[in-house]
Amino acid sequence: MNVLGIDIGGSGIKGAPVDTEAGELVKERLRIPTPQPSKPHEVAEAVAAIVKHFGWNGPVGVTFPGVVKDGVVLTAANVDHSWIGVDAGELFGGATVLNDADAAGVAEMTFGRGKGKRGTVLVLTFGTGIGSALFTDGTLVRNTELGHLELRGKDAEHRASARVREEHELSWDKWAERVEEYLRHVEMLLSPSLIVIGGGVSRKADKFLPHVHIGTPVVPAALQNEAGIIGAALAAES
Repeated sequence: MNVLGIDIGGSGIKGAPVDTEAGELVKERLRIPTPQPSKPHEVAEAVAAIVKHFGWNGPVGVTFPGVVKDGVVLTAANVDHSWIGVDAGELFGGATVLNDADAAGVAEMTFGRGKGKRGTVLVLTFGTGIGSALFTDGTLVRNTELGHLELRGKDAEHRASARVREEHELSWDKWAERVEEYLRHVEMLLSPSLIVIGGGVSRKADKFLPHVHIGTPVVPAALQNEAGIIGAALAAES
């Protein structure tokens, strides 16, 4: 079955039709820069533009960078705060809406590095912020938002996100020190059996993961930056 998946991020909105049985994009994805300011109406127009680009009239799944319960947005750390309280499912014309990291995690557990893994698995997406998807024996614990754990008096994502690396022009090994500090913290809290690193930075895992040393196995995501799109499609199908 083909389903349109759309992944809303702090810097870009990406979408493509997905073969949900194979876990693959069936057409080249379209990326539109996230409107600034990223208010609901403007973002909804960008989502509609992606739907129109593919001439889509079937099911649509959409990710959102914040806590989403029953389609309603409860937090909006990396997009405009006017999103809070918005029924995103209704705004996007009845689309299935879920947290972006949860979507990426579901995709990675279904088709990627987490497939078949039991115990506690943590999928972390490093981008504008740090998203998290926590699984226990393959079951998702929704909306964990572990990027907002406190490190050194501030949100962890304000120290260790990919955006922070770029803004502070940190070398890969210096940034890896911050990533390791964060991973040690979540390792202490959750004792996971596996940590999967996703987001766009997963394409360059060879530049920083060799510098990260913790007790838990840490691997780059297999689906890289397509995971959110694929996970959104899977959510709309189910």
